[in-house]
Parts: sequence; C-alpha cells; structure tokens
Amino acid sequence: MFTPDHPPEKGGFIGRQSTDEPLGRLRRLLKFTWIVLLAAFIYVGYVFYSRRQENREFEQKQAEMQTEQQRADDEKTVEQLGGNRFEILNFYATPGSVHPGETVEVCYGVSNAKSVQLEPQSEPVWPSQSRCVKFTPRKTTTYTLTAQDAAGNKKTATVEVKVR
Repeated sequence: MFTPDHPPEKGGFIGRQSTDEPLGRLRRLLKFTWIVLLAAFIYVGYVFYSRRQENREFEQKQAEMQTEQQRADDEKTVEQLGGNRFEILNFYATPGSVHPGETVEVCYGVSNAKSVQLEPQSEPVWPSQSRCVKFTPRKTTTYTLTAQDAAGNKKTATVEVKVR
C-alpha cells in the first residue's frame, strides 16, 4: 500500500508507472540514435568529399585541354604568320584597276624582316605582318616591295595597278 512515508513499489501506482514507461523507452531509443546520426553525417561527408575530388579532377582535365588547344591555335597562328622563316607573306593592291585620281591601297605582310622598302614610296613603311599604304596613281604603276632580314638576305615582290 501507499503511504506518504513509503514510496510506491514497482507496479503499485498506475499513474506514475504510465509516465515512466514512455520516458524509459525514449531514453533507450535516444541512447542509440546518435549512432545512426553519426553514420549519416559520415556518409554525407564522404559523398561531398568524393564529389569535390571528382570536380577537381574534371576541372584539371578541362584546364589541360584548354591549354593544349590554345597551344595548338598559337602554333597555327605563328605558322600562318611565317613562323621563324623570313618571307613576304602577302603583297597586293586593292582595287587592281582604277581611274585617274582614284585611291588604291597597296598592302603587304612580312615575317622576320628587319626592314622593308616600298617603291614608289608615298609614306614611310616598316616591317609588319599586315599593313596597307594608300596611293593615288595617275598612270599604270608597278609597286615593288623589298624586305631584308637581319642576315642581309633580301626578298622582292611586285604588284601592278592599272589606271584606265
């Protein structure tokens, strides 16, 4: 029996027993819940880490591919511009035929030249991979481009502009 001097015995007081039982179950459940949560955190951490590694590897491969593509494009451009060869890359007049008093552009491009000369000369010229000079011919004229490299080698090209 229950008296104020003696606490109830196990199973002796119904109200007290019903509140202790769910708390006990909850405590037992919570004892093992941290293990499940820890396992979930470890798994999530592993997933993030592995995806980060995969992304890093992918970005490195992309950077290598871009670098290789840029190198190939640069080599192609250098080759188109004459590479390490001494050359007159282009020499032309546009238009090739004009009326007296009209303007014509004489364009040239050289690679690895130390100096260039354009005859007849209307304005100063210098080594360039792409440059145009304006002329106003009064009669049919042949323009001559002479390029010289550092070793003293010379190359010459001509273009004729017809005046009608």
